[in-house]
Amino acid sequence: MPQLSESALKKILIALAVYITSLVAANTLAIKLMPLPFGLHLSVGVFMFPVVFLMTDVVGEVYGKRIAKYFVLSGIISTLLFILYNIVSVTVPWSADAAWAENAYGIIFGVSLRFAIASVVAYAVGEYQDVLAFFFAKKRMDEGSVPNAFWLRSLISNIWSQAFDTILFMGIALYGVYPIGTLISAAVTWWIMKIVLGLLYTPLAYVGIRLLKEKGA
Repeated sequence: MPQLSESALKKILIALAVYITSLVAANTLAIKLMPLPFGLHLSVGVFMFPVVFLMTDVVGEVYGKRIAKYFVLSGIISTLLFILYNIVSVTVPWSADAAWAENAYGIIFGVSLRFAIASVVAYAVGEYQDVLAFFFAKKRMDEGSVPNAFWLRSLISNIWSQAFDTILFMGIALYGVYPIGTLISAAVTWWIMKIVLGLLYTPLAYVGIRLLKEKGA
């Protein structure tokens, strides 16, 4: 791994802050569902998860595969730590003065072990697949005639990795809870929306690449 300048290190830390914040927000705010036509529903987490996956593409594009993998590892650690804090917070007894918030707090933050496992497994597999697919596409394109097509590499890796993320989360968290047809419908809708929003966020990814690159690079 090349020696990083102080400027590059600062940019990586800021990018990591955006990455971790988006990940935590996606995992905590995703409980809210939005209504869609035809009786479908979509979690508001769809607005944050594409940022998480795009950030590893952006960082990998500028600083390489190893730094992107470190981002994924930091995300796994932060998710596991958040789950641990979550378990502690909902387990300890309530003060009588704060009892007014107990029911709502328990509903929002009382995440079941099954959902926690689903979240960690889906995120870890999906993010590592994103990094692998991005650099696989990058290598093939650099050898071909489209070496600068970041948006295409990002789209390919997003389609591939979000399939893993969606199938694993839905399968682990919700299998047996909803009928198979409903589960498949929800998973396909979730997968497509994450891909579409990831594509819409691509201009922001180019801004991120420009900001992360060192002057003269």
